[in-house]
Amino acid sequence: QVQLEESGGGLVQAGESLRLSCAASGRSFSTSPMGWFRQAPGKEQEVVAAIIWNGGSTYYTYYLDAVKARFIISKDNAKNMVYLQMNNLQPEDTSVYYCAAATGYSGTYLPKRRVEYHYWGRGTQVTVSS
Repeated sequence: QVQLEESGGGLVQAGESLRLSCAASGRSFSTSPMGWFRQAPGKEQEVVAAIIWNGGSTYYTYYLDAVKARFIISKDNAKNMVYLQMNNLQPEDTSVYYCAAATGYSGTYLPKRRVEYHYWGRGTQVTVSS
């Protein structure tokens, strides 16, 4: 059974940092796209960042414009984990953050739509106070 489990959320003040972790089990996602989505109350779910490894020496990444230069997505294939380092957090970053993994994609294509991802975690709450 495939499972994704997020951890690392919490309550921080504006300007502080958090590191989210996502542990995958049940299968390897080493060359599969993985992403972080978020959904705030009353808003649509949006992709925050995504990453894919080409099997060689290159990781390709995508970031939502609103988080570029503040968030960093990374992957540890040996541990089957993906991380989201979130720096300079702002109140508008307050959301439930979800880890997701896609299958059936190859090369450097990075899915950015929810429907393209097949496995999901339950989410972790991130709250940023002003």
